[in-house]
Amino acid sequence: MTETPAGSIATRDAARAELVAILLRTGEEDRAAFRDLYLRTNAKLFGVCLRICGEREAAADVLHDVYLTIWKRAGAYEPSRASPITWLATIARNRAIDWRRAQGSRPTAPIEDAPDLPDTAPLASDTLIADEEAHSLHRCLDELDNNQRDSIRTAFFQGVTYAELAERVSVPLGTMKSWVRRGLARLRECLEA
Repeated sequence: MTETPAGSIATRDAARAELVAILLRTGEEDRAAFRDLYLRTNAKLFGVCLRICGEREAAADVLHDVYLTIWKRAGAYEPSRASPITWLATIARNRAIDWRRAQGSRPTAPIEDAPDLPDTAPLASDTLIADEEAHSLHRCLDELDNNQRDSIRTAFFQGVTYAELAERVSVPLGTMKSWVRRGLARLRECLEA
């Protein structure tokens, strides 16, 4: 059984709210909350560190520093300024960059010795940005009236034409086009706000 977009948004919003609460309790030096925060976020933050450090062992060391920093700075976290995962990932990214800079010049091997393995995985920062953008899009879609929201979702996510949409809901083609046009205008305003 698949979740509806509204159900997945509610689930994502609940998970985000839960992570905010855990991070705020960590800021109050709640060790159980800190342990829970680690269990929920260490894989993602390790990925950020590994991507920048390039070595598993170094990434693990940097991750240790990341959580020490989180423990010290969690009291300064403000939910209104950033999502919890963005705030955490920024700390991980900065610590990993600091580690990379501290390495200075490193011995290099000839280019011929480099493995020819393309890295097709997206950057962790790109994934975080995409998640935030998707969250914003679904939040803005949920603010539209039902006719506009359903028409836009069906047209753009399922590839249904305006004529097919109009036929499905038994409205004139002009009405359907109007719903979509007005809905897209409101969606654009919401996303730009």
